[in-house]
Amino acid sequence: MNKAELGSALRALRQASGKEAKTVARRAAMSSSKLSKIENGAVMPSVVDVEQILTAVGVSEDIKAEYMSVARAAATEATAWRLYRRLGYHRKQQQIQAIESRTTLLRLFQPALVPGLLQTPEYVQAVLGRKDLTAEQLARAVGARLARQGILYEPGRQLRFIVTEPVLRWRIVPPLVMAGQLDKLISVSRIPGVDFRVVPLSVRQTDFPSHSFSIKDDRMVTVETVHAELTVTDPRDVALYVEKFERFAKVAVSGDVMRGLVEEIRDDFLREQETD
Repeated sequence: MNKAELGSALRALRQASGKEAKTVARRAAMSSSKLSKIENGAVMPSVVDVEQILTAVGVSEDIKAEYMSVARAAATEATAWRLYRRLGYHRKQQQIQAIESRTTLLRLFQPALVPGLLQTPEYVQAVLGRKDLTAEQLARAVGARLARQGILYEPGRQLRFIVTEPVLRWRIVPPLVMAGQLDKLISVSRIPGVDFRVVPLSVRQTDFPSHSFSIKDDRMVTVETVHAELTVTDPRDVALYVEKFERFAKVAVSGDVMRGLVEEIRDDFLREQETD
């Protein structure tokens, strides 16, 4: 089987399982029309698509490994943001939630924004509000992103977040709203299973924060660029991101030291609000 035959092979698996297409599509966080196009060969499935479909169908680990090996034939895939806009950003959030639900160890590095799983509703609104969505599209996207945050409280998961200090100072919301966002970071940092760290500007750096990236276990990395989201699955490339993450982890502050830094910046925002 090669990648061009994946669609028909996935259809055969679904039919053999006795599951209806609409049921598999719903569980795979995609539309029925997209699943149909994949099964008919009109659309080439991404690595994420294949993993979602196989999980929704409910195949053995051996079969999943075989199909995922074919799907990973292209080590890096790019999906343009305009495609997600066409499908709906809320559906993208649902897809991320489905992937995260199967992730035991999540490592996320962010040099620009507060990670989505840690954002307050106001911060989410400000971030997604820059995507020129209708009021209804924005409301659905915001709701879908906030729904993902339930994973923070699920036992048995390791969620590791590293941000650079400028993330705490980046002014995309008013001072009082930003203070509330920083309060949330302090609160979340105390949740069992959550490790939140900050790379201070005062520390001598050993690496460069080129862009954000998210590592799901050791099987997949997603990278956000200006025009597209990249999905990296080659184990050699995934290892590079793990190494980069750990380099930042070594110079980042955590625990009470981190909370003291965040509180200091929060208090600056509160004082600014009082003088306005």
